Amino acid sequence: MAEKLHVSLVTPEKELFSGDVDQVIAPGSEGEFGVLVNHAPFMTTLAEGMVTILDGDKKRMYQVRGGFADVNAEGMTILAESAEEYVETVH
Repeated sequence: MAEKLHVSLVTPEKELFSGDVDQVIAPGSEGEFGVLVNHAPFMTTLAEGMVTILDGDKKRMYQVRGGFADVNAEGMTILAESAEEYVETVH
């Protein structure tokens, strides 16, 4: 089994997502960035935009407004000022 990245997405109100995934793509204040398992540690501020969580063929998306992302040996934590899950609608 391939290694996974543990990610938590939280706001001041609640935890929106926690789990082991393949990749996270997030809107950093200096541009969009991606994180895989065993990524080098770093911390950055977040811009308003979409956080995309990829695991196999599953994709979850969250609209975030501000906050921080912290990547360390334990995984990735996204502390968003506000966030809500984006749900695609099919017409």
